[in-house]
Amino acid sequence: MTLQHDNATSHTARSVHDFLQDRNVSVLPWSAKSPDLNPIEHVWDLLDRRVRAKAIPPRNVRELAGTLVEEWGDISQQERANLVQSMRRRCTAVLNAAGGHTRY
Repeated sequence: MTLQHDNATSHTARSVHDFLQDRNVSVLPWSAKSPDLNPIEHVWDLLDRRVRAKAIPPRNVRELAGTLVEEWGDISQQERANLVQSMRRRCTAVLNAAGGHTRY
């Protein structure tokens, strides 16, 4: 198994390193703090925009959870494909920015 994480301090702690090593899990080399390279970050952004666009916003945590599950299920195959297809462009932008912020 290969794991991809964002190199946040909590992910690179010695205890996490040892845990993964003991279970023969390799870690994909990844730039620290690089949300542009993590498609799930863009899914969270999509969900956030959809929830905020609701005519009647969720009034509590339970309603928010229900709305998120509903919106998650409504993400189209095309939207998922667009995220996957954007990865080459995102990787190139991060490389061009020497690992810094990009417009993506």
